Amino acid sequence: VLQGYAAEMDNPLIAHLIPTELQNKKDILFGNMEEIYHFHNRIFLRELEKYIEYPELVGRCFLDQMEDFQIYEKYCQNKPRSESLWRQFSDSVFFQECQRKLDHKLSLDSYLLKPVQRITKYQLLLKEMLKYSKNCEGAEDLQEALTSILGILKAVNDSMHQIAITGYDGNLNELGKLLMQGSFNVWTDHKKGHSKVKDLARFKPMQRHLFLHEKAVLFCKKREENGEGYEKAPSYSYKHSLNMAAVGITENVKGDAKKFEIWYNAREEVYIIQAPTPEVKATWVNEIRKVLT
Repeated sequence: VLQGYAAEMDNPLIAHLIPTELQNKKDILFGNMEEIYHFHNRIFLRELEKYIEYPELVGRCFLDQMEDFQIYEKYCQNKPRSESLWRQFSDSVFFQECQRKLDHKLSLDSYLLKPVQRITKYQLLLKEMLKYSKNCEGAEDLQEALTSILGILKAVNDSMHQIAITGYDGNLNELGKLLMQGSFNVWTDHKKGHSKVKDLARFKPMQRHLFLHEKAVLFCKKREENGEGYEKAPSYSYKHSLNMAAVGITENVKGDAKKFEIWYNAREEVYIIQAPTPEVKATWVNEIRKVLT
């Protein structure tokens, strides 16, 4: 892909085949695929080869390189931009010509999906290795490597949702790390509101997608898009946010093991949040408690 497509975009002999709007868009189309390739080729593959005789110790190899695996997050975040570009120009003569020269059965987009598939496959391979390495040396490293890779997958997944937030004025990066995101039923109860509003609010929950950052929690409304692939990915229109410095939490709401409360400014605003399961609630309450303490 890097030689037969990316490098060809700089080849003066076929430059005339490239649509004008596609010129100078190489970085968007291929993201940091080259960085991923060099990491595997120069570093990770060589490390793996050291363990050919001792496969059960391979967990160490992942742990030593774990920081480098974050290059996948960058790749996945760019993926929607890359896909939208590909959809505009997929039938251009340039791509057809490159595919013909490479003698590839599949078009470029199948190959651009590879890094995404690769990072999700590692956890399956590690799980499988753990299954056969229960009591041997290296099992702990394998377990730790699996946990770390799952952490990276969660970060990739969360960031894919975060880049779909629309209508937020500020800079999301200033809110600190994104810790959790998910969909909930939310009831509100505001002291200041008209009493009629209060009564109405008690009964009908709103569907909200929450993003918990270190410095704020964002409430968004999910909009399903129609389309293919990432087009179908939902977008989240920003509604409001609460600064974590002024947030309090009530962990149990009587009568429902899935509910908890987030309140703001000494209970001036109260949000009753209902998670899909008690387990999801427990994870969120835990994370929020960590931020508050």
